[in-house]
Formats: sequence, C-alpha cells, structure tokens
Amino acid sequence: MADSASILQATAAGDSQRAPGSPVVDFGILAFGYAFGQDLDVSETAGSYVTDPERVIRWGYSTFHRAAPEVTATALAADAARKALAELNMDASELDLVVLATSEMPDYLYWDTSAGLARELGIEKTQTLLLNEGCASGVTGLGMVAGQLAIQPELRTVLFVAVNRVSEFHRNRMNVNNAVHSDGAVAAVLRRGHDQLRWLSTAQFTDPDLCDFFRCDFGGAVTPQPPADWSTATAPSGLERVLNHFQKDPNRLREFQEKLSGRMTEVIQQACQQAGVATDQLAHVIYINDSADTIEEVAAPFGVTVEHTNAEISARHGHMGAADQLISLGEARQRGDIKPGDLVAMSGISIGMRWYCTLVQV
Repeated sequence: MADSASILQATAAGDSQRAPGSPVVDFGILAFGYAFGQDLDVSETAGSYVTDPERVIRWGYSTFHRAAPEVTATALAADAARKALAELNMDASELDLVVLATSEMPDYLYWDTSAGLARELGIEKTQTLLLNEGCASGVTGLGMVAGQLAIQPELRTVLFVAVNRVSEFHRNRMNVNNAVHSDGAVAAVLRRGHDQLRWLSTAQFTDPDLCDFFRCDFGGAVTPQPPADWSTATAPSGLERVLNHFQKDPNRLREFQEKLSGRMTEVIQQACQQAGVATDQLAHVIYINDSADTIEEVAAPFGVTVEHTNAEISARHGHMGAADQLISLGEARQRGDIKPGDLVAMSGISIGMRWYCTLVQV
C-alpha cells in the first residue's frame, strides 16, 4: 500500500489536471434502501402532542412515521442498509467504508453508532465514520465521502446511511419547529466511478451566533438531568427560542426570515459554482421535508416549479432529519420523476445554524 505522502502527492497532481468544475472524485449511487416507523395520521395524533393541533395540521403534513419504543436508530439504519445491499445482491463484507449520518439523540452516550451499525451488519474490520450535524449530515456527508475517496484511492464501495429516530423523552416531535418530526432511515450504496446519480459538489456554511436555537438543554455534560417537573409537553419550542433571541421584534424577525431565504439561495449558487454549472441548469430542488409553501419558495429563484421539488413526498413522510433528501431523491428516481442527465440540488438549513447543498446528476 502507498504511504500517506505519496497518496497526497498523487491527489494533488490529479487535482491540478482536473478540468475546471469537474468533481474532485467520481462516484455515484448504486442502490437505495429504506426503513420507516409506523405510518400515523397527523390530524388524528396531533392532539396528543400539542394543545393547539390545528396549528400543526396547517403545516400540510398528512402522515408521519413513529417507530415502536423498542426500535432504535441503529435498528432502523441496519434495516435500510440490508435492503440496499439486498437490492444489489451484495454482502456487507464487500464494503470498504460504512458512514452513518444521524440527526437525533444517540441510542447511548459514549458510544459510536456507526460501529453499532457495522456490528449489526456482521462487519469485522471495515472502516466506519459517524456524522452528526443535525439535519445536514445526510447531505453534507456526501462531501465527506468525497474527501475520503480522494485521500484513500483504495476505497471503492461505500455504504452511506442517514437515520432519524426521535427520542420523545428529549423532544416533542410536533413542537420543535414548523415540522412534524418523523422516524426513518435511508441507505445508499456508493461506488467509485459509477456514472448515475453522480456527486458533483457540496457547499455549506454556518452562522455560529444562532447555534443555540434548537439545542436540548438537558442530557449533556452541562446539565445532565432535567428538573423533576420538566416534560417535552410543556418545554419551550425551538420557535420560542427564536422569538426570544430577537426579543419578539417584528422587524428583526422579518430581517431574519429574509436572511434565511437569501442564504439558502446563496449556498445553492455556491454548490453550482463549485460544480461548474449554471443555476438555470437545475432541474429539481430537494429541500428538507418542510411545508409545500416553504419548499416552493426555496426553488423559485432557480426557476424550478413545485412539481419538481419534494413537496408532495414531504407531506407523506414528515421531517426525517438527515434522511429527508436522500429518501426524496430515491423515491423520485423510482417513480420516474427525475430523468437521466437531470441536475438535482439537495439543500437545507440545520442546527448550527448551517446552510448546505449537495449537487448530484442523475
């Protein structure tokens, strides 16, 4: 095996020979696998989570997924992974790297969930990588994979899994933001040199001043235990944190909303620039599973109509954190909504606050 210095030199040499705008490495998605909690009707269950269910129903979600208490994030991830591998008749021993992207409270503290996934799949010595950037990690993680492929030429096949499993002790799934949070996982088998669903670029940036908006104040090292009378039923929502941050000033809130939209447009433009493509080449925009109005607003600056977004898929699934965009991409491809050659932007806003976008070409 080549030493690190020679690999880096080869990578640098290859980078200098790349055509402007071409990907650092070539890889695409071979197959998808999915795992979901039980389907539940939003209108029928909202009243058990919030005192004002009409507010939740107005967001436009029809169903969401809630996993049974005994079903962990690791179990959901493993289920999705096995289905993706079965699609290819592939054994887990053929994988060179296993990446797990999570967006919720881990199954255990002081524990590597990616290693737990590898054990579920019966893997002994394959590399694993754990990502936890909230909702962003299922999209920005593809850029992390590109980096690993660039510095490790021996890597060929990667299992990339994104999972969201709400801990209802820590979080009220209908009172975090304007979304119904849902339990689901998606697995994608990635292959170096594969020419379909090719990764082109990943762009992201954060505004660290806003990093506290959606944090959980209890369970970490600062405050391990919540007060005796604390409950997610009465705990402040993330939206209340936002309102308090801006002192409920309507002008400041309006400016913040404009900043959210402007930066979303900016990060998609940045991803396009990195890939060497014009924004008017975008055929589809896949955002986090938000309301149809919000998704339409994100896509509009690029001339992409709501029919070419994940708005309809979003309403059926709810917000599955890191898994949103890859599930939407896989389902859109399966239904024939995206065609060979189409350019797709997978984008969103996550804790941090982080704006992000990955471009793929079908």
